[in-house]
Amino acid sequence: MKFPQYLLLATGLLMPLLSPAATGAAGPAATPRATAKAAPGVRIDPTYWWVGMKNPKLQLLVNAPGIASSTASLVAYPGVTLDSQQKLESPNYLVVNLSIGPEAKPGQLKLNFKGGKNLTYSYELRTRNTDPQRTQGLTQADFIYMLMPDRFSNGDSKNDVVKGTRVNHIARDSMYARHGGDLKGIQNHFDYFKKLGATAIWPTPIIENDMPKASYHGYAVTDCYKIDPRYGTNAEYQQFVKAAHADGLKVVQDIVLNHWGSYHHLFLDKPAADWFHAFPKFTRSNYNAFALNDPYGSKRDYTLFNDGWFDTSMPDVNQGNPLVATYIIQNFLWWVEATGIDGYRIDTYPYSEPKFLMQFGQATMEEYPKLAQFAEAWEGTEAEQAFFAQNILPPVNGFKSNMPGLLDFQICFAISDALKTENGDLSKLYHALQADWLYVDATRNVPFLDNHDMSRFYSVIGEDFNKFKTGIAWLLTLRGTPQLYYGTEVLMKNFSNPDGKVREDFPGGWAGDKTNYFTTRPSGQAGEAFDYVSKLANYRKTHPVLSSGKLMQFIPQDGVYTYFRYNDAGECVMIIANNTKDEKKVDGTRFAERTDGFSSGVEVVSGATISDLKTLTVPAHTAWVVELRK
Repeated sequence: MKFPQYLLLATGLLMPLLSPAATGAAGPAATPRATAKAAPGVRIDPTYWWVGMKNPKLQLLVNAPGIASSTASLVAYPGVTLDSQQKLESPNYLVVNLSIGPEAKPGQLKLNFKGGKNLTYSYELRTRNTDPQRTQGLTQADFIYMLMPDRFSNGDSKNDVVKGTRVNHIARDSMYARHGGDLKGIQNHFDYFKKLGATAIWPTPIIENDMPKASYHGYAVTDCYKIDPRYGTNAEYQQFVKAAHADGLKVVQDIVLNHWGSYHHLFLDKPAADWFHAFPKFTRSNYNAFALNDPYGSKRDYTLFNDGWFDTSMPDVNQGNPLVATYIIQNFLWWVEATGIDGYRIDTYPYSEPKFLMQFGQATMEEYPKLAQFAEAWEGTEAEQAFFAQNILPPVNGFKSNMPGLLDFQICFAISDALKTENGDLSKLYHALQADWLYVDATRNVPFLDNHDMSRFYSVIGEDFNKFKTGIAWLLTLRGTPQLYYGTEVLMKNFSNPDGKVREDFPGGWAGDKTNYFTTRPSGQAGEAFDYVSKLANYRKTHPVLSSGKLMQFIPQDGVYTYFRYNDAGECVMIIANNTKDEKKVDGTRFAERTDGFSSGVEVVSGATISDLKTLTVPAHTAWVVELRK
């Protein structure tokens, strides 16, 4: 795979972007954040922890000038022991390893540091939250609405510019600047999501990205334990998740395992050189995941894929270092326990160290078995995609994925390929589903039409409204948990290159917007599009056969693709799509094993009656979702 075009958009490389840290030039000094009054200038990650975690081990990364010259000790605390401590290359770090037994109670641990630096730190142990409504996970009954917080809605203008951040202005006329959207803006429109039929919200990363350019996208984290102040505070994020749950909405957090931003405090002041992959000169990944499981592949290609940097501003984290692996795993356990989020979407999943991915998956699933997890594996074949999910394949080079689900790029590619040309090929969609035999459970995958790194679906299909409806019909009736990119429901358009306008602001998200789709139904086909998505998504909510039912597909014939969702209770929905420019007469007796016992049907969006199931006349470029009736 050549350098992916989507990276130009994802990272802002349509503009020059070389940070001082990335190039080796002198960058700004790290400024440790004070976290305890008793020990100013000291930072410990994780910032606090909990008693009662299934894994009793806790690794503390202590950061303070010259702290390595000191020795840590623990003031007696029932149930907690200090197991070991470790100095690193940098004099500013010390690793302290604790064990927190089941008998330990919440409270303040007193850690004493004596030697070259004398201080006492009070470290908090909290009570775990046992509310059953927290961390609900996702099922096929859910419908995920994906958005970019900076581009969706500005609910709090006071955090548009935050003193001390490297980007201290907003500029809505620039696609690579901050626009001011935030968590409050998203929360203000919970009713919009529910009206649409969405049940879960997936914002792109909301963790601090204090980068000097293109920081709005969120994929270059600079502080793993802090919400970006342009979006809100940690406390406001906790309230955001709580409010979403109270409103019947779930929250998916977008996370990055493979890399951080080059202004991350642990990159500016590295604990040790081996916390990051480095080459004699800057080296990108080759972006080719096939190197991981190629039986004839070279070690060089494998190393370049895994250890090369994703971008000049995104240093590749060395997860082969056990200290780094533990730091990352603890961080993402921390966010689940601290907030009660329902799932993780994992960015650039294949690029991480394979053994680390297995460790990460095991740790998160053991601690939070209900937590939904689906990963980005932007690969070119069904088999290569399935390699990164729980599958029936044997281990390869010691890697056996334990990731429950994936973003289903194969379904995305197949739908686009079928619809973007006249009489498009339907076989790819058929084959994408046929390949589900590779997965332990393909229903945990997340089908989608487009996202923030891709040209918008409506543009890809030539702004053809009938084809748009066909794509939505497939998205909301296939197996898995569907995901919609913000604005698709109102026909937002544009291509990812060259100007990145697939990340435009949602109309109405800012005071003074001339168009406001939150308060006024769009006119014309944009309004029809919203109604179509909403009608089908809400039908899906009240008819579990479309989410939990079995799926049976028939080989596409003469430009018509037909499949059924059905269950043991006798419910059955037929999805039939004519993907040609001509009306088609379809022999319905071919589907007798699913239609026997039914005499008619109702097209669920239009309400039209289908009176004859044996001879079906389907108009050109039309998809029907038909509830069968006896």
